[in-house]
Amino acid sequence: MSAATAVSTTGAAEVRDRADVRRQVKLVVVYALAFLALVVFALTTDDATISYTLEPTVNRKEHPPGELNGFLVLWPALVVSLLALALAVVNRVPRTWVGTVLHLAVGLAFFAGFLVWAYADQEVAGSIVMTNPLPGTIRLATPLVFGALAGVLCERAGVINIAIEGQFLMGAFFAAVASSLAYNAEIGLLGGVLAGVAMSALLAVFAMRYLVNQVVLGVVLIALATGLTSFLLSQIPNDPEIKGYLNEPLILPRIDIPVLSDIPVIGPSLFSQTLLVYLMYLSVALVTWLLFQTRWGLRVRAVGEHPKAADTVGIKVNRVRWQAVLLGGVFAGLGGAFFTVGSTGSFDNGASAGNGFIALAAVIMGRWHPVFASLAALFFGFMWTLQSQLAFLDRIPGELLRASPYLATVIAVAGFVGRVRTPAADGEPYVKS
Repeated sequence: MSAATAVSTTGAAEVRDRADVRRQVKLVVVYALAFLALVVFALTTDDATISYTLEPTVNRKEHPPGELNGFLVLWPALVVSLLALALAVVNRVPRTWVGTVLHLAVGLAFFAGFLVWAYADQEVAGSIVMTNPLPGTIRLATPLVFGALAGVLCERAGVINIAIEGQFLMGAFFAAVASSLAYNAEIGLLGGVLAGVAMSALLAVFAMRYLVNQVVLGVVLIALATGLTSFLLSQIPNDPEIKGYLNEPLILPRIDIPVLSDIPVIGPSLFSQTLLVYLMYLSVALVTWLLFQTRWGLRVRAVGEHPKAADTVGIKVNRVRWQAVLLGGVFAGLGGAFFTVGSTGSFDNGASAGNGFIALAAVIMGRWHPVFASLAALFFGFMWTLQSQLAFLDRIPGELLRASPYLATVIAVAGFVGRVRTPAADGEPYVKS
């Protein structure tokens, strides 16, 4: 009896869940690719001497660049990736925070090795200096974070928001107009918010009152915003006096936070920014608190998961969804304002440049959580910054560099996120029976 039990126990122990097998295979493939890439980087690098500065820009007089032997980065990166690959092969990568730290370590090792390879072997030593990517990452991720928060709020409440791109366009245009009329950049933020809320109201009306398919509705709203902003822009005369009142907005000034902005490296990057960036920091904390620490947030999540059960206990489902969608419009409008009063000034056709779709990808990659979605947005912002910095080098074709942020979006969402569970009632209109 004991032998039979042992055999059956042994046999049961050998049976593995298919999901666990798929996870192991995915980890082995990803870690192996990272390790092989680092091996190629090491073998194809001759002179690994790299000039670098911790400043966002190169200023050789005030902050002379330092020099780094890139092999001191490449070899530890190889060791980290090899250890991770060995753990994946024997299926010893835990699912806890330790596994997350290991994934981050492999990712950082790969990026470090890639940067060494990209900046190495320059014809003139120190001709192109590696700069601090953090300021550019924060700046470029700002609209993506706002768009991701808008998407999280809408979809947690059960409304699919494909129209983030359209909200960005409208927010950018009306932020430029409001700032131009008022000669005030902060008023431009208010114009962007109102435009974003107006687009959200259209989304809510057609999705909840007229029960239009929400995916199709999002595409239509993007087309509407694209056409409307293009038409309105074409109606602005080229007369400088008139154009100055409609499409020559002031740009938000940079604000230094005392003490914090003096912290080496991260201080100028995080705490010497515009008002819009500081609003982004507060927005992530606010949305996280609202969704997970308040009664309203509990109701939002309830109507997104099981609206009929929420209705049974007295929650007004569509009212809560309206509130979440309109609040999402506030953040989307702020994200749109970045493209005019937050960065470039005057509005141009297609000012958002597809960032709304990347923000939507950040929502999925972040699994509908405001903090994780914001971290995904920071990742995409880092890719944009990296692309702009590497454009001065000739190691990678320019066409591939320009496509790299979008390729990273596809790979991150399809390859690393995999199957995710959306809010159960996402995209399903609720009609009270």
